[in-house]
Amino acid sequence: MVSFEMNDTKKIGIGLTGFGIFFSFLGIIFFFDKGLLAMGNILFLSGVMLTIGLKSTMQFFTKRKNYKGTASFGAGFFLVLIGWPIFGMIFETYGFMVLFSGFWPTIAVFLQRLPIIGWIFQQPFITSLFDRYRGKRVPV
Repeated sequence: MVSFEMNDTKKIGIGLTGFGIFFSFLGIIFFFDKGLLAMGNILFLSGVMLTIGLKSTMQFFTKRKNYKGTASFGAGFFLVLIGWPIFGMIFETYGFMVLFSGFWPTIAVFLQRLPIIGWIFQQPFITSLFDRYRGKRVPV
């Protein structure tokens, strides 16, 4: 079993990723404020790079099956930076969904095991939605 060593660089990376998500959320709440969205994008990407490393980040974004998601996320990032935040966020959302689609089954299992709200995700209707992707689960 591979252990996940938590050093200071990874702690900073997780913090930057969290702040990136937070600033992106604020940018959406404040009617697609391009400054907050751009800051959120930069913090998110730098946080991912610090968390998993530069080499792993480049390998993830340049995998053959991730080309479409990388191109879409990159185009959305560029559109946000030049001042078209709504179209940029549409492209980024699509790219994010394509890039991280392999992790959705793992997230579903995590949500079902949460102590307080896990019972919601264990209902038959929602479980049937999760079971569609169960076979594609990424080992984490």
